[in-house]
Amino acid sequence: MTGGQVSDYTAFDLLLNVPVSRPRLMRADKGYDSDAVREALLAQGIVPVVPPKSNRRVAVGCDYRAYRDRNRIERMFNRLKQFRRIASRYDKTAKSFLGFLCLAAARLWLPSFVNTA
Repeated sequence: MTGGQVSDYTAFDLLLNVPVSRPRLMRADKGYDSDAVREALLAQGIVPVVPPKSNRRVAVGCDYRAYRDRNRIERMFNRLKQFRRIASRYDKTAKSFLGFLCLAAARLWLPSFVNTA
């Protein structure tokens, strides 16, 4: 987790080292469009699906069909931010913020789980 004023892009190296199974693709916004990020992803066997910035000198391709699925991720963050405590980051410690984030995620997930079980 990063602070509220810190850019998420600073935690990219930590994100790559999370001990989970490796994804095939990484869908990200234009902020992740750098040669270093693309090379790090390709070295891990992950295909970057990042649209190029408008000021990029060397054009790179992007699979815009796969990029459309990023909309689901954005909608999930928007639903989490409907919880006022999470949107305004009232909590002083990262531990308590993460706890309430987990509670909010469980509250969003539970109705879909109950209806399918």
